[in-house]
Amino acid sequence: MSVHPLIDKIEAQQLRPAEGEGSLPEFGAGDTVRVHYRIIDSGKERIQVFEGVCLGVSGAVNRRTFTVRKISHGTGVERVFPLHSPLIAKLEVSRRGRVRRAKLYYLRNLSGKAARIREKRDW
Repeated sequence: MSVHPLIDKIEAQQLRPAEGEGSLPEFGAGDTVRVHYRIIDSGKERIQVFEGVCLGVSGAVNRRTFTVRKISHGTGVERVFPLHSPLIAKLEVSRRGRVRRAKLYYLRNLSGKAARIREKRDW
């Protein structure tokens, strides 16, 4: 929360709703997510899907961001998305990961089978 109440009021209008239309599902570090991101170039709009493991969520309230990492053609690619961005069309959680850390930066140094994350089972 900021010190200025006017800034808080403006930021509250820009937040995504917690439930219902336009809301995002609950997710955290270790979850495999598919981010449908709107890309606007030269007047045209298209949706690009970025699927990977969420390394962590950081920030507070309106400035909340999450980092997603995937391996593309043998190279690790990370992308930071603002959680409340209107450019995120949809976010799907494809797998729930069972991890014991809030930030999974150690995955950057691992490759192949060593970089796997156990799946959280809902019994």
